[in-house]
Amino acid sequence: MKTEHILKAVLMIFLTAGLLMACESDDQQEQRVEAETEDAPLNTLTDEEVAEGWVLLFDGETTDGWRGYGQDAFPESGWVIEDGTLRVIGGERPGDIIYDQKFQNFRLSLEWKVSEAANSGIFYLAQELEGRPIWHSAPEMQILDNERHPDATQGVDGNRKAGSLYDLIPADPQNTKPAGEWNHAEVLVHRGTVVHFQNGEQVLEYQLGTPAWDEMVANSKFAEIDDVFGKYEPGYIGLQDHNDDVWFRNIKLRSLD
Repeated sequence: MKTEHILKAVLMIFLTAGLLMACESDDQQEQRVEAETEDAPLNTLTDEEVAEGWVLLFDGETTDGWRGYGQDAFPESGWVIEDGTLRVIGGERPGDIIYDQKFQNFRLSLEWKVSEAANSGIFYLAQELEGRPIWHSAPEMQILDNERHPDATQGVDGNRKAGSLYDLIPADPQNTKPAGEWNHAEVLVHRGTVVHFQNGEQVLEYQLGTPAWDEMVANSKFAEIDDVFGKYEPGYIGLQDHNDDVWFRNIKLRSLD
């Protein structure tokens, strides 16, 4: 009986330690997000991130690696580098941009802020389809000024607010910071599972290629393009020009292939 009691005690210690480690992991993620948005040098990687396999997609000084969607080069105007950020200038309509490398399983991390009443988005798994816009193939993590842009009240249950899978799944909790403040976004794609994180919290999760996914798309604005929309295959990361002022920085990615 003594041995049995000892084994139970040891098991309880391990279970408690596991729970504490899980809580600590959540705290560590929040601390990492706070450090990225407040204290850490812009557009750099820590030694730990380098060891984990993270790579910068934007160095804060050049547009190396980026080009216009459906174009061979980066737009000549409309997208600019400004104080270590990649900014799209509202009113110029230069078009969406993509990072010129395809990824299938990855974790993407970046920060964004918008001007008042601005709209934009983060595309992933995008394909370049001749004569068709990027949103015909790519799921979109919405970027929005929820307080002023009318899209915040459109759609269903807030599925056009920031952090949402645009027009399909609302971000919950809705923890977006207001226009003019930096928000942290992450997109995780692994074996068809997709997770959105916003400001250190998981806000949604879904699975590509399932009956539930097919049904959701069939009941959305994407129904007529479901032959190409949201396929689990290597694709591009894209940033949207929606004719508004939006800034991006600290764009980094860790491949999970």
